[in-house]
This record gives sequence, C-alpha cells and structure tokens, in this order.
Amino acid sequence: MTPPASARPRDYTPQLRRTLRAVLVLAVLAAAGHWAWHQPFMAQPRAVARIATAPAPEALPMPVDGVTAGRVADTFGAPRGRDRQHEGVDIFAPRGTPVRSTTEGLVVGIRDAGLGGRQVWVAGPGRQRHYYAHLDDFAELLSVGDVVRPGDMLGTVGDTGNARGTPPHLHYGIYAADGAFDPLPLLRAAAASDNAPAAR
Repeated sequence: MTPPASARPRDYTPQLRRTLRAVLVLAVLAAAGHWAWHQPFMAQPRAVARIATAPAPEALPMPVDGVTAGRVADTFGAPRGRDRQHEGVDIFAPRGTPVRSTTEGLVVGIRDAGLGGRQVWVAGPGRQRHYYAHLDDFAELLSVGDVVRPGDMLGTVGDTGNARGTPPHLHYGIYAADGAFDPLPLLRAAAASDNAPAAR
C-alpha cells in the first residue's frame, strides 16, 4: 500500500542543487570582481574611492616651491572690490616657479577663464576642493581625471586672470561643503611639524 503524499519524506535535492548553483555563481562573480579591482586598469577608481573616504587633512605642505609658510600673509576674508572677499591666500614667487598639489586628489577642472585665469581644481580628501589660480602655465600633459599625489606639479606661478599686472603669485584656496576657509593655518601646521624637534 502506497503511503499518502503527505506522509512521504520531501525530496530537497532540486532545491539544494539550485542553492548550490547560486552560491557557486556568486562566488565566481565575487572572485572576478576582486581580481578586476586589483588590476592596473582599476588604479584610478581605487584612488578615487580612497580619496573620497579619507578624512580632511590637518596640515598641508606649501604648494609653491621655495616659499615658507612664514612668508605668506593671512589675507583670507580681505575685501576685494565692492562685493567680494578674498577666498584664499596669495603666495608670491618668481614667474615660472613650480606649483604643486598639496594633497592626493582627482583633477576635476583645468580652465583658462574668469578671475582666476589659468586655474586647476583638485578634489581631495574630506570632499574638499583645492583651487590653484593665476597660473602662468599648466603642467605638461595634465588632464581632467588625473589622480595626483602631494608634490605632483600642476603648473607654474603667474599673473593670469584678474591678477594681470600684479607681481606673480599663486592664489590658493580650499572649499568645503559650507564654502571657502582659510588654508594658511594648515600650511603653518605642516611647517611647525617640519620644524618640531625629533622625538628621542
């Protein structure tokens, strides 16, 4: 006599096979994704992800070769015309002096227009944007989308834009979510750290 269907043990084999197949496919996709993420062609996305999650810096190196933080006047917030304030600091140096990135970052703008003249924008850690303006020229082969590291050359000191006719200088500004803030304390913090006596 055949037992009723409700009394027979249930066959889980088809469901188990489907589950194992799905697990195998997911494992293969995860392994392929892990392999691809670590390949050279993914270097830029890896850097962008690292920059996007990094905290904002507490100190920054000088962006202009041969200039110390002590030589930079704190002009942040000073009046500029009737309706503007200075949203950065001016770092004076001879025309053609290299201008370098203060942070790791992604080049998001290279322009020759407006008040800043020749300018480079770099998106850096802490979702801050670093603004390098009045450049005489751009670094060779620099392109939007490049990942730069601290010390990488962005251009050279000049007097383009509304700085035409003034002594050559870099206008350096930093912008966070709530607008511009004074970069000089960060430049001075790096200088103070460089001059601190070594621990024994």
